[in-house]
Amino acid sequence: MHYNQDWMGYGIVGGIEAGVISALAGLLLFCVFHWLGRRNGWSYGPQIGWSFLLATVLGASGDLWDLLYFNYAPLQSLQLLRAKLAQVHDPDNIGLRVFCELLGVAVGIYIGWVLCSGNGRRHGGDTDKPG
Repeated sequence: MHYNQDWMGYGIVGGIEAGVISALAGLLLFCVFHWLGRRNGWSYGPQIGWSFLLATVLGASGDLWDLLYFNYAPLQSLQLLRAKLAQVHDPDNIGLRVFCELLGVAVGIYIGWVLCSGNGRRHGGDTDKPG
């Protein structure tokens, strides 16, 4: 699903911006699926899997589709190629943007897992140890 990318930068700056958007989507979706999972007795596998799938569909599917389309679709004319490229924000760095979006989804889900599971609190100071 394409969202308006006119405000985004080009190159690595645009990739980082797209990655941050995808990370936020991954974080929010993991929190939602963690809440649902705790109510229904799910393990972390379905929570992470569904979060990654939906965050990828929401954040990276448009750029991922464009990347696959330009690599594998038979474009019959130069005019068609120009028309399709005109619809894409920063076609020169689309691979970098897709990579940053997928990495952002993974990082967002990881941050959500650390926050929701309490693993960040366990490693801080071991004050619960009997001494």
